[in-house]
Amino acid sequence: MNTGWMESADLAAGRGALGIGLVVAGVAVLALLIGMFVLGSRKVRNDSRRPRPEEQPRVPDGGPVREVQEVQEVREPDEMPRSDERLLPHDLTSHGNAGTRTSASQDRPRWNEGGGGSFGSGGPGRT
Repeated sequence: MNTGWMESADLAAGRGALGIGLVVAGVAVLALLIGMFVLGSRKVRNDSRRPRPEEQPRVPDGGPVREVQEVQEVREPDEMPRSDERLLPHDLTSHGNAGTRTSASQDRPRWNEGGGGSFGSGGPGRT
């Protein structure tokens, strides 16, 4: 008898079982992912409810409260100290940061007449 076809049938059956197993595993992973998505969306929907109108913050009766009174002043940079030796950042009074002081003139600087104010502002600039 010719048993070659029987051997090839056994191999095909083994491959078919492996293929079916992979399909079943893929369907199981897909079902797991869909289930996790559904549960996650339910949790988000239940946790993030909008606050009711009585839970909204209200402005105090006396109006908005400011913590600190703002001080507006014109500042100017400190001068670099003159020295014959090289100055390092730790030698400066403000530890390397550009220090400022209150300006003698408290008039706010204004743009020159005919100036644009900034590059590309659309004005003709000085002509």
